[in-house]
Amino acid sequence: MTYRHDAIYASRRSPVFARNLVATSQPLATQAGLVMLERGGNALDAAIAAAITLTVVEPTGNGIGSDAFCVLWAEGELHGLNASGHSPAAWTPERYARHATFPVRGWDTVTVPGAVSAWVELSRRFGRLPFETLFEPAIRYAEGGFLVTPVIAELWRRGAAELKDQPGFAETFMPGGRAPAAGELFRAPGHASTLRAIAETRGEAFYRGALAETMADFARRHGAALTEDDLAAHEADWCGTLSQDFAGASLHEIPPNGQGIAALMALGILQAAGIEDLPVDSAAALHLQIEAMKLALADVYAYAADPRHMTRVTPAHLLDPAYLARRAALIDRSRAQVFGAGAPHEGGTVCLATGDAEGMMVSYIQSNYAGFGSGVVVPGTGISLQNRGFGFTLAEGHPNRVGPRKRPFNTIIPGFVMQDGAPLMAFGCMGGPIQAQGHLQILVRTQLWGQDVQTAADAPRWRHVAGQQVAVEVSFPAPVLSGLEALGHELIREPPDSAFGFGGAQLVRRLQDGYVGGSDPRKDGQTGGF
Repeated sequence: MTYRHDAIYASRRSPVFARNLVATSQPLATQAGLVMLERGGNALDAAIAAAITLTVVEPTGNGIGSDAFCVLWAEGELHGLNASGHSPAAWTPERYARHATFPVRGWDTVTVPGAVSAWVELSRRFGRLPFETLFEPAIRYAEGGFLVTPVIAELWRRGAAELKDQPGFAETFMPGGRAPAAGELFRAPGHASTLRAIAETRGEAFYRGALAETMADFARRHGAALTEDDLAAHEADWCGTLSQDFAGASLHEIPPNGQGIAALMALGILQAAGIEDLPVDSAAALHLQIEAMKLALADVYAYAADPRHMTRVTPAHLLDPAYLARRAALIDRSRAQVFGAGAPHEGGTVCLATGDAEGMMVSYIQSNYAGFGSGVVVPGTGISLQNRGFGFTLAEGHPNRVGPRKRPFNTIIPGFVMQDGAPLMAFGCMGGPIQAQGHLQILVRTQLWGQDVQTAADAPRWRHVAGQQVAVEVSFPAPVLSGLEALGHELIREPPDSAFGFGGAQLVRRLQDGYVGGSDPRKDGQTGGF
């Protein structure tokens, strides 16, 4: 079979072909995954080793205190894991009554970190190498140091300016009183010690041992709610996936509390609206995608939550074909609109992908949410804690209202594409609200318009902001952007690296005799294989 690569967009990357493949947002993490494959590990071992290494070499986007999700093809089945954490037991609505909106940073945004439980559970069920082996590259970089890459250095500088006064932040991430510059060596000995303790105890130290006590003690010193009992109560859940057929394939996403269902809904709306005959990158095609995404997000923000609290409107209601067809009928091809949530039932940011020669494929994502998360770092441990609590709402009666031992709405989503009952593509697109929107754009490009994985990663992106506002990369042709404005879209033109708001995609797609991988030029990443 001939593979077509059309380099029609400006890029620093070429697709990578191999029988074993790892695609991540930082080259050292990619290499960590390849080392595991070379040592006899499988795609899952490679994914975990890369993820652990990313907590060291890309601390701006994730850390030991992250949440995580995973979709993988293994043993002839597709599996989905939700390793996002719950809120502390003391997080009642009354605790936040003094706030007009939910806090963005600090201890009052810290939910139980779930990423460590993902490493443990995934390795236990599907890993081949010893658990502690997966930590070796990360510990080496944390102890001996690594050279900071350019994109991460800029994000580090911005994060440090905002978070320098958060508990433990400057001590850990600002050696000499500043963020490290690109090319400078950064060491994290406390991070190495923590990883070693997690490896030796298979995560017990983190959730029920010395590290849990250290985190809870630090929380108490700052009047925070996180306790040893909150950490001990955490478990990762095998949750399966939800799916939506489109253009001869099926996109699979983790069910809520994640936002992946928005991509599925938007695809269903697009299918009902009819996009098949429109040319790629035309204003008409982009308009339909934007309007479909706006409709989907309006519903997701209204109804998606911890699934135990989605009692009135369920995922099945949101994905009902008849309902999506009704939503599609609201789209006007001649003008942009502002949509509210519908009534589907009356009464009612790092990602990586791997594939191995035996056929296992993994789509994995973990994140601290906002850059560096809450900004809180437990001294001497390297544990930077996420701010996933910001995903809650304070609105009374909302299924996603803050409450005790509850998972907040979560933006991080791994994507996986199946075709004819077989795995086709593991992918993700990190970056907060761009993620579901990025999944939609990548799926439409690869499946409908036949773009290869690197071309789809290189292509310009758009991001719905609010109302009629749509952020667009300036690499879109000027006539296309003018066409969108003529339809009523209020465009915010941004360079691809202006605010890092267009995400970073990593893709691994199956071929007849191996894989092809793509890595987003907006990040420092790399696809590698053998």
